[in-house]
Amino acid sequence: MMLTALGLMSGTSLDGVDVALIETDGKQVKAFGPSGYRPYSPAERNLLRQALSEAVHLQQRDARPGILAEAERAVTRAHAEAVAAFLAQNRMRAEDIDIVGFHGQTVLHRPEKRLTVQIGDAPALVRAIHIPVMHDFRAADVEAGGQGAPFVPVYHRALAHSLQREGPIVVVNIGGVSNITYIDGNDTLIACDTGPGNALLDDFMYRAMNQAFDAEGKFAALGKVDEAWIARALDLPFFASPPPKSLDRNDFAALKLGDVPPADGAATLTAFTAAAIARVIPLLPRRPRSWIVCGGGARNLTMLRMLRERVGSATVEAAETLGWASDAIEAQAFGFLAARGLKGLPLSYPATTGVPMPMTGGVIARP
Repeated sequence: MMLTALGLMSGTSLDGVDVALIETDGKQVKAFGPSGYRPYSPAERNLLRQALSEAVHLQQRDARPGILAEAERAVTRAHAEAVAAFLAQNRMRAEDIDIVGFHGQTVLHRPEKRLTVQIGDAPALVRAIHIPVMHDFRAADVEAGGQGAPFVPVYHRALAHSLQREGPIVVVNIGGVSNITYIDGNDTLIACDTGPGNALLDDFMYRAMNQAFDAEGKFAALGKVDEAWIARALDLPFFASPPPKSLDRNDFAALKLGDVPPADGAATLTAFTAAAIARVIPLLPRRPRSWIVCGGGARNLTMLRMLRERVGSATVEAAETLGWASDAIEAQAFGFLAARGLKGLPLSYPATTGVPMPMTGGVIARP
C-alpha cells in the first residue's frame, strides 16, 4: 500500500526546516513530490546554539531544563509553520497526507551513554497540523545499544537501486557531519559517520569572516591546504575504527587551526572533510566505483574537487546530476522512515548503526 508521506528534517547545520513529500510503501519510492524550506531566523539559530551548549549536561532524554524548553517550543513552532506553508504553496490539505516523519532537532548524541536527545514536541505538532506524526526515530536503536545514526541508509539504498548501475556505490551526505552509505547489491548495506562535514568550516567562516558558510567553496579555492595539520587530525582514533560509528556535531570542535590566513583555514578544513571521507575506503569490503554526494557539501565545488583527488579512479557526482533533490534527501528519508516505521519494517541494521539486530522504531502521535 502506497502512502503519501511528508518528511521534516532540521539538521546539525541549524539552518532551517526542510520539508519533502514522497509516495512510498516503505520499500521503494513510487514518486517524488515537491519540497520546501523554512529557514531559522538569526534569533532562532542563536537559541539553538545556546540549547546545544546547555544540552551537554543532560542526563535524561526527556528533561528540558532552562533554555531547552524554550528551544523545543521554537523548533515545534518552526516545523508547524513549515508544514502550513508547504500545504498552502502546493494547494494541499492535511487529509492529503497519510503520515508526517518528524525528526526534531538533535541537541545531544551520546550513544555510548545510551542517550540521544532530539527536541520537538510531537503531540503539539499534531495539534497544529492535524496529521499523524511519527517521531523519536533514534531512541529504540540507542536503547538497544546501537549508535542511533546514521538513519538515512535505508533510503539511500532505495535511491541507489533505482539507478540500476554496478556497485559498490557510496552515497555521501555532507551536512554538519559527513556520513556514508555503502551499497553493494541487495545484501550489503554499511553506513557510518566519516568525520566533519560543513560544521567546522561553517564555524570557522562565521568566526573569521562573519559569513554563514563558504559559498560554492570559492573562498577555500583561494587558500593553501595544510596537509600536515590534516595528517595529524586523521591520527585521531575515530578515523581508524571500522564502521558502524557515529559522531556528535561538536566532536572535533577541539581541533584548532592556530593563527592562519582565513583562506588557508577554509582550504584546510574543506580538505579535511574530503580526506576524512576518503579515509573510510580501506575500512570497506570493496573499493567503491562511484561516489554520489548530497547535502550542503554537494554545492561546494572545491570540496567535490578535493574529494575527487582522494578517491582514485572512482567517479564523484553531485546527487543533483542524477535527478535527486540533494537538499531534500534527508527530509524525504524521514518521510520514507515514517512509512517504514508504520509498517514495522527495520530502520537500522547491525552494519549501519551497530544495533544487535535489525530494528524498527519511531513513535506515532495521532490527531
